[in-house]
Amino acid sequence: MPTDIIHEKQDLTDLSWSKIRSASGMAGSFLKATSSLGGKKIYYKLSSYDSMRGVIGHECVNELIAGRLLTILGIEHLKYQLIHADIIVNEQKIETYLCASEDFKQRFEDKVALDVYYELEHEPGESPLAFCIRNGWADYIYKMLVVDFLLLNRDRHGANIEVLRNTRKKTIRLAPIFDNGLSLLFSCHDENAVDAFDVMQNWAIQCFVGSRSAQENLKLIPPDALPSLNLLKESDRETILSGLNSVLPQPWLDKIWDMIDRRWKFYEDFCNQSRT
Repeated sequence: MPTDIIHEKQDLTDLSWSKIRSASGMAGSFLKATSSLGGKKIYYKLSSYDSMRGVIGHECVNELIAGRLLTILGIEHLKYQLIHADIIVNEQKIETYLCASEDFKQRFEDKVALDVYYELEHEPGESPLAFCIRNGWADYIYKMLVVDFLLLNRDRHGANIEVLRNTRKKTIRLAPIFDNGLSLLFSCHDENAVDAFDVMQNWAIQCFVGSRSAQENLKLIPPDALPSLNLLKESDRETILSGLNSVLPQPWLDKIWDMIDRRWKFYEDFCNQSRT
């Protein structure tokens, strides 16, 4: 069994959950918790939660799937572990899957959201994309735009990209790509919605450095700067979906792979056309 999933139910009822966002137009809230384990700070995330219905989403599963895809493609990212657990929210015990990750900050680093850092440091008339390029982050941003197209990430706002600063070493970098939960089929809560979902539809998204279209954002990447990625193969389906049969129903898993595969082939065609 894959090591990035713990299927045996854990007792995490001691975690204290707090709301981090209630996104407009999206059902439910998103909760987070933290703990210290072996001297390391661990962050926990819960899929969309509704006080009446409990956990109603599968964003945590999307985080795991996204991480596996990025590993295959050779893109640095925050690693998540999917955990089957009992938790307590609003004094009610809930059995669910949640995801956990370690703190990506190194010693003496502090973090600030990219949109905040941009407001403090950008030059007059400079766009967020131009600002990132000037700071030497072009390759990171271009890879992120590809990732957000492949996953149809709808929520790459300015706080979902973080700047890490080490004042002692005088270094600055962007955090590994993280927070990919609002992607794939996150909005599909029943099989009818899965069946009706068009995996290639150009849904409106949030993207701090680009437009409202993940597909159009690919055109922001210069042809000579298209990221050099490992190829995605049919055999990668097993790696990406391994161990998830007991977590998500098969129609969801089939559609998720279809989505990733078709959007990858679109990206390959886009690269070939851009380079000719």
